[in-house]
Amino acid sequence: MLSRLFAPKAKVSAHCDLPCGVYDPAQARIEAESVKAVQEKYQANEDADFRARAITIKEQRAELAKHHVSVLWSDYFKPPHFEKYPQLHTLVNDTLKALSAAKASNDPATGQKALELIAEIDRIFWETKAA
Repeated sequence: MLSRLFAPKAKVSAHCDLPCGVYDPAQARIEAESVKAVQEKYQANEDADFRARAITIKEQRAELAKHHVSVLWSDYFKPPHFEKYPQLHTLVNDTLKALSAAKASNDPATGQKALELIAEIDRIFWETKAA
């Protein structure tokens, strides 16, 4: 009797873990923009203390960007998305690898590469939202 009393009255479902609006590739893009900006500032400054702080900040931002991309891959994108966009698994993997490369490098070109890949994830993301 108690099980019927506390049983759900309605069944709900969603294509993601929470109602839409919580996932957005902009979070990854903002962090990756920070990575590239720090790389540029690193190149323009010879002060050893500044450079040490820049490396720490760049590595933190790269990890945050990787986290946001990983969350999109594991929590937002679902089998129908991977069917429609078969390149998505490879794109996410390449993006994570590019962010790792940017984390390990002070060359702004590595940050730019990560931004270009995130832009492609962003394009696909918004196409899935429009569907």
